[in-house]
Amino acid sequence: MPKRIKSLCALLLLTAAVQAYAQTRELATSGVLLDRIAAIVNDGVVLKSELDEQVGLITRRLAEQRTELPPANVLRQQILERLVIQEVQLQRADRAGIKVSDEMLNNALKDVAEKNGMTLDQLPRALEAQGINYAAYRDSLRKEMTITLLRQRDVLARIIVTPREIDQFLDQQQGSAAENLDYNVSHILLSLPEAAPPGQLEEVTARAEDVVRRAREGEDFTQLAVTYSNSQTALEGGQLGWRKGTQLPSFIADLVGTMEPGEVSDPVRTPSGFHIIRLNETRGAEQQVMVNQVHARHILMTTNELQDDETVRQKLNTLRQRILGGEDFAGLAATTSEDPQSATDGGDLGWQGPGTFVPEFEQVIDSLPEGEISAPFQTKYGWHIVQVLGRRVHDSTDEVRRQRAFAALRESKADEETELWLRRLRDESFIEYKM
Repeated sequence: MPKRIKSLCALLLLTAAVQAYAQTRELATSGVLLDRIAAIVNDGVVLKSELDEQVGLITRRLAEQRTELPPANVLRQQILERLVIQEVQLQRADRAGIKVSDEMLNNALKDVAEKNGMTLDQLPRALEAQGINYAAYRDSLRKEMTITLLRQRDVLARIIVTPREIDQFLDQQQGSAAENLDYNVSHILLSLPEAAPPGQLEEVTARAEDVVRRAREGEDFTQLAVTYSNSQTALEGGQLGWRKGTQLPSFIADLVGTMEPGEVSDPVRTPSGFHIIRLNETRGAEQQVMVNQVHARHILMTTNELQDDETVRQKLNTLRQRILGGEDFAGLAATTSEDPQSATDGGDLGWQGPGTFVPEFEQVIDSLPEGEISAPFQTKYGWHIVQVLGRRVHDSTDEVRRQRAFAALRESKADEETELWLRRLRDESFIEYKM
C-alpha cells in the first residue's frame, strides 16, 4: 500500500475514533470533562476510566496474593496493552456478528453465583461488598464470553487433530513421566516475530537471558511475569495452573519432565517468541479410570398437533403391555420409535456412562432393575419407555486416554496459535497510545 494511502487510512481511523469519543463527551454537563482517551484502536477507543478501573482491580488482586508489584508505570502499560488487545478482539467479534445474548449471560452469572454458594439474586450484593459494581461486572463478563466465542471460531475451530496424531502422541507418551504426573507451571513469553531483524533478536534474547538470571537468583517469578511477559497470562503472574503433562504444549511438556519443582528453564524459542518456564509443583495422576456403565434401549414418541401428552403416554403404555405380553422390544422400537439414531438398532443406546443422558432419563434407568421396562415418562425430547439390559464396571482408561490426548493436542496447538493470531490482529490494527 502506498505511503500516502496508508496515511489517509490512519487519518480516517483517527477521525472516526475522535468522533466516537466526542459523542461520549456530549454526556458532560456544565463543561465538566468526564473522561479521557488512553488509546485509539481502529475506530474505537480505550478510555482512561477503563484503564484506572482495571489498574485498581489488578493492583488489589496482586496485593491480596502478596505479589510484589512492579513499577506503577510498567503495570499500567501492561494493563493498557491488555485492554487494547481486548478492544481489537471485540471489534472483530462485532464485525463477525458474534453476540452474547442476555440469556447466555444470565446463565453464566448463575453459574458464578452457584459456585460461590449463593443465588443469582444474592450476587449483586456480594459483588458490591467487594467494591465491584454489578453492571460493570456484567459488562466485563459479556466481553469475556464474546472473546471466547470469537476464539472458538477463529482459532479452535480451525485446529484439526487426526486419529493418526492421537496414535503417535500416545505412542510417544507411553510410560513417560508426562503421562503419569500433573504439573503446576508458570511461564513468561517475550514476543518476537519469526523473521525478526538481527538487532531485535539480540535485544529480546538478552532480555530473556536477564529475566532467567533474575528468576534463578530469587526474584519473584510472578512479578517478573507481570512486568515482562507478553502472554495473555501476564497479569496472572504467568500462571498456567495445574495441567496434566499430556495437556501441556509439547515444548513445555518436554522441559518440565526433566525439571525439579522451583526450577526455571533456559529461554525456549518458538514461532511466537522466547518462553521461560518455571515448574512450581508436581503431583501424581490417576492411572486407571473405572466407570459404571448401563446398557439400555428405549422407544421415543413426541407430541404434535394431532396427539397431546396423554395420547402419547397411552400409546407407549400400550406398547409396554404388548412387550410384556411377549412381543419383541427391538421390533416395536424399529417401527414406532421417533429417535432417528437408535430406532434402526431396535432402540439400543449401547453401553453408556454417567452424564450421557438428560437427568430425567438417567434417574429412571438408575432406579430400574435389569430386564424391567419402565412406565412411560417425559423428558425434554418427548415421552419414553426404557429397558435396562445390563450393568457393568468398565475400564475406560483407553477411551479416556484418547480423549485426553485429543484435548492435549488441541490445547497445545491452541496456545501457540492464539498467541500468533493475537499478534496478527494487533499488527493489522491502527493503534495510537495517548497516555
